[in-house]
Amino acid sequence: MTAGISIDLADPVPPYEQIRRQLSSLIAVGVLEPGNRLPTVRSLAADLGIAAGTVARAYKELELSGVSESRRRNGTVVVGPPRAPHRVAGGDAAVIAAVDGLILAARDAGVGDATLIDLLRGRLAVNGHGTSKLEP
Repeated sequence: MTAGISIDLADPVPPYEQIRRQLSSLIAVGVLEPGNRLPTVRSLAADLGIAAGTVARAYKELELSGVSESRRRNGTVVVGPPRAPHRVAGGDAAVIAAVDGLILAARDAGVGDATLIDLLRGRLAVNGHGTSKLEP
């Protein structure tokens, strides 16, 4: 499950928030659907090489936002997409494809995730599209 999740320790965004954002995005675009189980706190922490409390906080934030639910026997389960306005509708496949293309181009050019996000924030600000704060 960690294939889409990574932690950038040089990023000023706390690791728990990086995890929350990435999982929230995976849920928003339908990679993780309602009913899917998230990895256990311990296994994800071990895979990412971080403290279990960091993953637990990310999971708690997801639960507070209504996208996941902790169940005694089933672990943490996706219950729905992030609340609007952050949800990407299924009809926005072209936008998702463009974002995926941007990510691939950045990786090919050796641009790190934090730098790519900063570039995108800057371009949003230059083009006057509201706030430059990016949230999944």
